[in-house]
Amino acid sequence: MATVDSSVELEGATAATGDGLTHSMRKNGRFVNPWPGWALPSFTGSPNMFQLMWKFTTGSGDQSSIPSQEVLDTTLPIVTPDFSSPVPEDGMKVTWLGHASVLVQFENISVLTDPIFSQRAAPFQFMGPKRYRGPPCSVQDLPAVDVVVISHNHYDHLDYNTVKDLHKRFGEKLCWHVPLGMSSWMKGMGCENVVEQDWWQEARVKDREDIKVVFTPAAHWCKRGPTDDNLVLWGSWCVIGRRSRFFFGGDTGYCHGFKEIGQKYGPFNLAAIPIGAYEPRWFMKSQHVCPEEAVQIHMDVGARMSLGIHWGTFKLISTSFEGYLEPRSRVKEAMEAKGLKVEDFFTLDHGGSKVITIPQTEPSIEKETAT
Repeated sequence: MATVDSSVELEGATAATGDGLTHSMRKNGRFVNPWPGWALPSFTGSPNMFQLMWKFTTGSGDQSSIPSQEVLDTTLPIVTPDFSSPVPEDGMKVTWLGHASVLVQFENISVLTDPIFSQRAAPFQFMGPKRYRGPPCSVQDLPAVDVVVISHNHYDHLDYNTVKDLHKRFGEKLCWHVPLGMSSWMKGMGCENVVEQDWWQEARVKDREDIKVVFTPAAHWCKRGPTDDNLVLWGSWCVIGRRSRFFFGGDTGYCHGFKEIGQKYGPFNLAAIPIGAYEPRWFMKSQHVCPEEAVQIHMDVGARMSLGIHWGTFKLISTSFEGYLEPRSRVKEAMEAKGLKVEDFFTLDHGGSKVITIPQTEPSIEKETAT
């Protein structure tokens, strides 16, 4: 499939396109966030940053309270995924593989999000953020995977070893949907079927014209090396079948783009929304939502059911400043505060699955997009 770069080159922070949607933008060749007030805290010259690094280095700010493996086996268990149970024709099956890695199966297709099966989210496996909850399975244990969607290129979302292992197992049968700027990296890994997309760009899955994959906005940033800041775009994904709609939030701060996504592609039968790595707020607010903002995204996109992701797996720099189980409890409290059913925004054990039933009255994709 041909790719189209529809991003806007400009010097400011807004762009008028006439369609009412917020589009990706570049400044001096690098992508920028179009969201009002968005700012990534500086790593130098900030007293708060010095305090943050001091607390992280000395451990004096550690609020995560991550216990022993024996206690974790009770409070945050790892179970062997059951990939043998069938996916009902009138439903979706979602399996949490840890962090932002989710396997979603519906309408005879399997979609894998931001897969990472490595022990560390880093360029090397001898240093860097390490898992305190291991992967519930290996790439070899997975059922057939048709599509992988990647939200951005940070190491905890784009893992070299996992990409290599997935390509080795599935080869050209696997279709990768990635943000603008990432196809060359993917093809350098040997991946043949790579579809590079801009915000709001739609693509059909190879050999499955009834499945539409749409790259949609988020508030984040990209960096993988010392000088490649924001040369690659970031975002969220919608995967839409004849009756099933799935939204993947990836990694993001809160922005009004989620209301735009809900208006254009919602409601969704299922959403996977990040709920962790949000403290301290002065540092994380622009790039990671807190549980209350995650619930707002749940409402914005029109999710009937949401799975909490991006928590309980890696000890990232930010997870030294929030309790390791806090994201789960705060999501429940936020749902109650909004008068919503707590069970509509759920979490799973690592390797756990849930079946989502789709009402018979769901409209088809063809009906909604007919012109």
